[in-house]
Amino acid sequence: MNKSVRPAGSLRPFSITYDVQPHAEGSVLIRMGNTHVLCAVSVENGVPPFLLGKEQGWITAEYGMLPRATHTRGRREAAGRGQSGRTLEIQRLIGRSLRMMVDLRQLGAHTLRVDCDVINADGGTRCASITGAALAVRQALKAMVREEKLEQMPEILPVAAVSVGVSDGNVVLDLDYMLDSTADVDANFVMARDGRWIETQMTAESSPLAPEKFSLMASMAWEGIQQLFTLWDE
Repeated sequence: MNKSVRPAGSLRPFSITYDVQPHAEGSVLIRMGNTHVLCAVSVENGVPPFLLGKEQGWITAEYGMLPRATHTRGRREAAGRGQSGRTLEIQRLIGRSLRMMVDLRQLGAHTLRVDCDVINADGGTRCASITGAALAVRQALKAMVREEKLEQMPEILPVAAVSVGVSDGNVVLDLDYMLDSTADVDANFVMARDGRWIETQMTAESSPLAPEKFSLMASMAWEGIQQLFTLWDE
């Protein structure tokens, strides 16, 4: 039985607020239910050493949770032994997803550094980060054109992400913490607006997942992501 009051195939209420950090070339606050993530993009001249001479730019991401983003205070990773494996895995996922948005050769010798900071966590933080950061990258590219760092706006392939899980045998879209913490299966789906999948992460917690159930999860993710792409039309 779905523990949430939402229908199993519906998203939590979602919204975007732009320009929350006016010093950044692009910034948004994305809200997915009670998950709130601040995404900001900084444009830097130059590229990482491994790209020198390759005539292309780069997009990379950093992810973190503020200490009171959760029910109890979390230790700042910078005050401990460094980033956890979970943090590194999430920010690499965000970076990979964002690099699908644009032909990096059109960025010139620039690096777009994306910071995703979770203000409040209630499940689906990595998916919210991808969806919000993609919109912030679009803002940053527009700023680069205005500032004549780019001659013209690159062609953008919008990207969004959503979680799907299996709870008490039922497929559920956009898991909040209560559902995610007890789900039999949880997955994250990242998709481009043209319908192609970018990445899928899935873990079965109790028993292997049947193929037909996975197909239902992918179908539900597709429908949810279509709703998130309406943010690009605002």
